[in-house]
Amino acid sequence: MAEKVIFDQPSNFSNRELSWMEFNKRILGEAKDKQNPLFERMKFLSITASNLDEFFMVRIASLKDMVNAEYDKKDIAGMTAQEQLDALCKVTHEFMEKQYSVYSRSMLPKLREAGLWIVNYDELTEDEVEYLDQYFHKNVYPVLTPMAIDSSRPFPLIQNKTLNIAALIENKGKKAKKEYDVATVQVPSVLPRIITLPKNGEGTTRIVLLETLIEHFLPDLFLNHEIICSSSYRIMRNADLDIEEDEAEDLLKEIEKQLKKRQWGEVIKFEYEERMDKRLVKYLKKQFKVHSDDMYPVNGPLDLTFLMKCYGLDGFREYKVKPYVPQITPELRADRNIFEQIRKGDVLLHHPYESFDPVVAFIRQAAEDEDVLAIKQTLYRVSGHSPIVSALALAAENGKQVTVLVELKARFDEENNINWAKKLEKAGCHVIYGLVGLKTHCKIALVVRRESDGIRRYVHLGTGNYNDSTAKQYTDIGMFTCRDAYGEDATAVFNMLSGYSEPARWNRLLVAPIWMKKRFLQLIKRETENAKAGKEAHIIAKCNSLCDKKIILALYEASAAGVQIDLIVRGICCLVVGIPGVSENIRVRSIVGNFLEHARIFSFYNDGHEEIYLGSADWMPRNLDRRVEIVFPVEDEKLKKKARHILDLQLADTMKAHCLQPDNSYQKVDKRGKVLLEAQKEFCKEAMERNQVQPTVPKRHFEPGMAPEHE
Repeated sequence: MAEKVIFDQPSNFSNRELSWMEFNKRILGEAKDKQNPLFERMKFLSITASNLDEFFMVRIASLKDMVNAEYDKKDIAGMTAQEQLDALCKVTHEFMEKQYSVYSRSMLPKLREAGLWIVNYDELTEDEVEYLDQYFHKNVYPVLTPMAIDSSRPFPLIQNKTLNIAALIENKGKKAKKEYDVATVQVPSVLPRIITLPKNGEGTTRIVLLETLIEHFLPDLFLNHEIICSSSYRIMRNADLDIEEDEAEDLLKEIEKQLKKRQWGEVIKFEYEERMDKRLVKYLKKQFKVHSDDMYPVNGPLDLTFLMKCYGLDGFREYKVKPYVPQITPELRADRNIFEQIRKGDVLLHHPYESFDPVVAFIRQAAEDEDVLAIKQTLYRVSGHSPIVSALALAAENGKQVTVLVELKARFDEENNINWAKKLEKAGCHVIYGLVGLKTHCKIALVVRRESDGIRRYVHLGTGNYNDSTAKQYTDIGMFTCRDAYGEDATAVFNMLSGYSEPARWNRLLVAPIWMKKRFLQLIKRETENAKAGKEAHIIAKCNSLCDKKIILALYEASAAGVQIDLIVRGICCLVVGIPGVSENIRVRSIVGNFLEHARIFSFYNDGHEEIYLGSADWMPRNLDRRVEIVFPVEDEKLKKKARHILDLQLADTMKAHCLQPDNSYQKVDKRGKVLLEAQKEFCKEAMERNQVQPTVPKRHFEPGMAPEHE
């Protein structure tokens, strides 16, 4: 008798934090890949740095909180919080060493060959020294605040993520005592970190980093003192907000208060230049109360996100990917009546290949249309000068009923969202902040319009934020419809968010946290039963992260029954492939390209009657159990084919796809004997071919895929 396979055991799962580090390694791999243009490689390296910062402030911080609270429950892979920290300590140190190896050994020499020099003082010409002398005293010196630390001046508050310079200084009048004081200077974030030197006629661009300039002029900041040594350092603090919503009388004020606490949270990472004097290292370690494991000496400039600024320097076109212009969609043009076009049939937009302008026009035209009675919308992350927020404010000023749910708990966008909420309230919008204990992450907009045959509801549902800026960088899908079933569900969603009414049933939408997971499990179970009955069964799912245990167990059961499962998971994947009798029929790939993969698409073969769902939710506990999310079916056959084509093309990608291995590492697709295909480039090509009218929008550079782990 065959031994019964046990699906639910720790060895069948991978740790989510280590899986995320594998994702950042894939991005670092793009920085190392010589097939990518040099400046794109530089941008990918910058993104690994910003990703790692957020990972420390949120995920590492959370694990440290668990350890401090003596929380000993094990994760999905059977690891305690301390065991995870121990494993991550090794991985993150190795990762940063690789980052700086790529920067120093690969990136810098190639940048110099291309004509971009990041120079130190000993490489400057006399003219450049004179220029920097004037630049420092005119632009930098007035902003600096040198802080000496002695018996009368305690160690100052060092703010989260700021770049600082520490120095040992000696009073020239007390040389006999050989007593040194410590001093520190914050590198001002209000000033440009890269300083471009005047052209020297050699055709190169030469830049100096702001901290290099300040360190050179330290003697001017500490007169009558000798600078014994100096080096840059940077700290990361716990940035996880601790908000007791039940206790918060005013959520907006409570979040404003918690945001200030980010500046003095526990220090969880101490970065410093490898060349820093041991006396300074010892002193700062004591001040920050950090363990040796949390100290990261680096051989190069701290905070590699400055490379993103280098990317924006003039010139160097031949070292960058040619800018792509999002295309006008013939089925839905922003310069025509949006409502008339939607009435002709449902429309599916694939961003950024197809322009986000119709989404903005949907709200703007609604604000100006005298027949529109009400607009209701959720906002999770919006751009700095959001045209959608401006349109909503205009609608309220025009006397329309405007209801906006602004999610104040959108991590690292809290302050921005508080400002938008206040602006909208001032304009006369009814602003709500969602449900206690739940983030509202769904992307939905509803326009109620009076027409000749009665009231009609127009709905936009999406996989991404109502952010016109990131819509040029993130791959997302949005659907417009005026079908009654969707309109009724949209109304029910907003009634649920603004009041306490939970509908008895939904016509089309799958809504978390109550109904969605159950329905997903049913859909997976149906494929399992079909496979057991000898029918063809296939699941294709594209999402950002997969770590929900019940979903993974259901996929294992489906795989064991013979269901063919293809997963396209950008980031975290706690599912393990290739386990005999468990996951032999599951294939996982991750695509890291010039655009950030962000859309969620779920396809279930259903015995030849394929069902396709799109939405805002990943297969994670936070999305399925602790957030208000929406997943919606695509019913129009033409649109269904378009969504399926997106999946098929990504499954055929041989250039940017990385395949998950049984040991939880990832490998690029073996290209031997295969057609060379890069899905993102193909989508660009197809969108341009569909669009017979040339767009008039200005060209913009897009940014490659960073990881919005905080979304």
